[in-house]
Amino acid sequence: MVIGPSRHRIVRWSAALVLPLTALTACGGDTEAESSTQSEAGSGKGDITIWAHQGQASEDKALQDAVASFNSSQTDVQASLRLIPADDYTRTITATDASDLPDVLEFDGPTMANFIYNRKLTPISSYVSSKTVDNATDAIKDQGTADGQLYGLGMFDSALGLYGNKQLLDAAGVDYPKGLSDAWTDEQFTDALKKLATKDSDGKVLDIQEAEGLGTEWGTYGFSPILWSAGGKLIQDDKATGVMNTPEAVDAFKTFQSWKPYVDPNTDANAMTARRVALSWVGHWLYPAYSKALGSDLVIMPLPDFGNGPKTGQGSWAWGLGAETKNGKAAGKFLDFLLNDQSVTAMTNANGAPPGTKSVLATSPLYKRGGPLQLFAEQLDKPCGDVDITKSCVAVTRPITAGYPVITSEFSSAVNSIFGGTDPESALSEAARAIDRDYADNDDYKLN
Repeated sequence: MVIGPSRHRIVRWSAALVLPLTALTACGGDTEAESSTQSEAGSGKGDITIWAHQGQASEDKALQDAVASFNSSQTDVQASLRLIPADDYTRTITATDASDLPDVLEFDGPTMANFIYNRKLTPISSYVSSKTVDNATDAIKDQGTADGQLYGLGMFDSALGLYGNKQLLDAAGVDYPKGLSDAWTDEQFTDALKKLATKDSDGKVLDIQEAEGLGTEWGTYGFSPILWSAGGKLIQDDKATGVMNTPEAVDAFKTFQSWKPYVDPNTDANAMTARRVALSWVGHWLYPAYSKALGSDLVIMPLPDFGNGPKTGQGSWAWGLGAETKNGKAAGKFLDFLLNDQSVTAMTNANGAPPGTKSVLATSPLYKRGGPLQLFAEQLDKPCGDVDITKSCVAVTRPITAGYPVITSEFSSAVNSIFGGTDPESALSEAARAIDRDYADNDDYKLN
């Protein structure tokens, strides 16, 4: 990935997720949701409109090229693309009446459920080919599915892990994991920090991207894996109390809190590249910078195992169809083209993200077997979805619910408070109660 503002950098998602909760309608089952949309198949010919958010230049060009290539590849459908500034994108969709939305629109994964239940999206299975759906990775399909209906597919995914400086690890006598099967336990990870600190001038040996803000979507994406690995969940059966604040979760976040003395604030964003720290807890998007700076000293590891197996977040921007499109067949043809090998390869070459299709993922120089980011692909190949988070799965989808904005707001605030010294049990319990109150006030985000 090219470093800079990105179509998928997790730390930028917090702005997109600040949705007006008063605008949220209640959530319901798939039958009612599907019947309320007014999409039509149309003739499969004519003009279609596309909305996407404006990312970094290389990604925008890849998308613009894909639209141009689609238009020149056939004469039945002509697509027009509108790029909307990233900071305005999600609120623009939220504020736009469904009848005024485009035929095809991009959306940030965690916002999908909100758009479904505000009748902004329609299921896509009738409009895209079975070949396109079958070629999507299971993790991408997990993110795009709600109540048994497929609403979105992504060109790429995301991945999270630990980057290590082999030279510093070896100098401190720290043995490090080589893959998922020998991930550090939380105790082993803490011991590694202590050993590394004895060889470090200021004892700051870990980067957790603190400067990005733990009270933002980064706090949820980056550290909900601790909760999941401890056997907890952000929400279950429309309740957070009893799953977010379990004794195991509280203990796990006490351990997280104990790492603070070893954390480099990284205000200059150079902690890893300047070799100040031996470990960095972040995602795939920093691989190019880290690889350039560390070369053969760079190693990639899974996050620590708190008892329920190592876990990672997953999910990124995806594509769907406006709920009231009158030309679903033509829009589906465009999605088929956008998700073909040529388009996905161009986009993931531009941003370095894990490809969202099986065919491109298998041949990606970065993510294929033997590639430097093979571990991230292995994690995504063990998806959990957002419900059944077992010990054997790894990549967890953030809760697919229209109440996600309040979940991430409360949980990330709790993470930030815990890191700042608040008692983990108090912080997690307070967050869980706030989420439960919001769900109760909104009839659990279900249709009446």
